[in-house]
Amino acid sequence: MRFGLLLKAELKALLSNPVILITVFGGVLFYSFLYPLPYSHQTPREQQISVVNLDKSQTSYQLERMVDATPQVKVMQRDSTLADAKQAFLDGKVSGILVIPEHFYKDLMLGKSPTLAYAGDASYFLVYGTIVEGLAQAGGTLAAQTTVAKLVLDGEPLSKAATQYAATRTNLKPTFNPRIGYVDYVVPAVFVLILQQTLAMAAGLMVGTQKQGRGYWLKVSPVKLLLARSIVLTVIYYLLSMYYFGASFSFYGVNQLASAVDLLTFTLPFLLATIAIGSWLGAITPRRELVTLVVLISSMPLVFSAGFIWPIEAIPAPIVWLSELFPSTPAIQGFLRLNQMGGSWQSVSGEYLQLWIQSIGWTLLSYIGYRKSISKLSAKL
Repeated sequence: MRFGLLLKAELKALLSNPVILITVFGGVLFYSFLYPLPYSHQTPREQQISVVNLDKSQTSYQLERMVDATPQVKVMQRDSTLADAKQAFLDGKVSGILVIPEHFYKDLMLGKSPTLAYAGDASYFLVYGTIVEGLAQAGGTLAAQTTVAKLVLDGEPLSKAATQYAATRTNLKPTFNPRIGYVDYVVPAVFVLILQQTLAMAAGLMVGTQKQGRGYWLKVSPVKLLLARSIVLTVIYYLLSMYYFGASFSFYGVNQLASAVDLLTFTLPFLLATIAIGSWLGAITPRRELVTLVVLISSMPLVFSAGFIWPIEAIPAPIVWLSELFPSTPAIQGFLRLNQMGGSWQSVSGEYLQLWIQSIGWTLLSYIGYRKSISKLSAKL
């Protein structure tokens, strides 16, 4: 069978299989909108809290108004006791509690440091962090105003007191995530994993489907067939990768600092290694639906061991070693360094070499597994 006809047959086999079509095109397009949707506003706002004001001074009421004026926090109710506020929190009416202690104004005027207490559910990290940020801003602003007022009373000019109320001044400039948002932080890495998982499922489903019957795949050598399949899937996923790293990133305003040539060059061994993994899974699993199950189960471990959600140094070494066997780990690190951090090609040369080593190793395994499965099928027929 001529190679051109084999490419055409492989493309037809892919496009005529509704399961593979849904996995490839439906999965990639669906997740490009579904995954970032809950975080399209980047950070939560107007989180509802309860205030327990035990001081009842004018300054404490001023602090309440300042807290309510922040974009992060909204004062939903005021309770007279901590027990009432706690019950409102447990009932889900509020997301946090602010307690202004007794003698708050007195301690502030004496130059002491009064302690503002906050209670909240830290398991909802984004909500918890947003509320803490709002309370810290309000508390810091009130502290600055009090310090400036004391300096003016001590004889300092207002213009000088307004600029010298603190020993140092901070000028925060976020690096690589200028909006300090969830989309910029995690979506680029997760998109790489989505490409890997859907591609592995597509390759595995093609092998699993062909193991169940007879056709052109029995008339060509495994090397020739795997090469044709790799070319077809690589071309398709090059287009899908350009959609993710181009149109989708532009739609969500994610950094695009790498050149198209660097991205496409780095993508090639990543796609080849992933196709080989999928082909190997399709060859060794007894039923084709098990490919999807195995790939889906592996998704969460691969996400958390890739090093962008949790520091690699805090992950047990055996898990890190195991994750390095899969292309998503070096690919995520490489793509983030190239496209989100503006790194040079030399900065990802190690990951690029690792991907090529993986593609060669997984291709050999897929060839051995596929040849054995085809031999068994031919013996039965």
